[in-house]
Amino acid sequence: MLILELAGVALLLGAGVAQAQELPPAAPTPVPECRRVGEADFLRIDPGAAALLGEIGLDRTAVFDRMAETSIPETMGCWAMPVGNFDSQLVSVGMSQWNYGTGSLQPVLKAWKKALGSRFGRTRRALAPVYGKLLFSRDCLKVPVKDKCRRGILAAHGPDGKLGPVMLAELTAVFESDAMLQVQTDAYVALLLEVRADLLRVFAGQKITMRKVRWAIDTKVQQGFFPVDEDLVRLRAKLAAMPEDERWERLRAVFDWYAALGRSIDQDGVGRDWAWNVAQWRCMIDKGMVDPEQYEMLHLTFLRSRTAVGNSGRWQALTFSRRGKIVLGIGSVSGKRDGDCLGSG
Repeated sequence: MLILELAGVALLLGAGVAQAQELPPAAPTPVPECRRVGEADFLRIDPGAAALLGEIGLDRTAVFDRMAETSIPETMGCWAMPVGNFDSQLVSVGMSQWNYGTGSLQPVLKAWKKALGSRFGRTRRALAPVYGKLLFSRDCLKVPVKDKCRRGILAAHGPDGKLGPVMLAELTAVFESDAMLQVQTDAYVALLLEVRADLLRVFAGQKITMRKVRWAIDTKVQQGFFPVDEDLVRLRAKLAAMPEDERWERLRAVFDWYAALGRSIDQDGVGRDWAWNVAQWRCMIDKGMVDPEQYEMLHLTFLRSRTAVGNSGRWQALTFSRRGKIVLGIGSVSGKRDGDCLGSG
């Protein structure tokens, strides 16, 4: 019997090694040349906002750390990195990829205009001499944008469907300017204040850990809102009533759902990630590396990822990749791998 048990262990270990060897190698991720997101002495945070954020463990350094973390999947760590209409949002730009399509970009542009005051006209002409007038036109500052704005911006795209070099350069100049960095910081702090309120609702009565803060920030940035109370109550009731012997198979089923999405035809942004993630996360179950907080948060992530409806659900797997990596501390997003359960590198 002992020999059979040892043989079984050897087979499992062998399968794990084989699985690790079959994983795709990490793809090199080029670091773009840009003004990178991070703390700067001239950037201010309102003292009242700072006090409230301190209650959930976010001091000034932590705010800018979270800002830099948010920017990695959005802009590869850049303050600007404008992109065109690939996701039907017309233009997306800035460390949180504010865009015309959802109406998140218009307030940022208006705030920059207001912050510059009498200097706005000449600053706009200096940084965006060709497209500045269009980008800040009334038609483009409406939510939703007017047809004249849409036509003008689409005309600035190249034949490959990507943003043309002139508009790209001008948006980069605007969003890398000092005044716009302050506007982006203000917008991000405002988002964090909303996240604080959401955290206190979603995790009422629980300790607010940095894992929860990071998870909530990423959810807010990518999806905008959190599960409603009715859904939270239903999910938690099911988790509480679940027999212990079903616990890990239920979580494996969530990872199977994610793997199936990753293999399917109309999921983007996960080609370099999903197989590695699935292998690593299954390994974490096998090695008992998932704690109760992580277990609940993975199911909350599953709940929310299923409602990622942009482009008819095109980004659901990416949504789960991002939050899964935050929750588990091991994962790959946009080809950037962190942590390792399998020892595969």
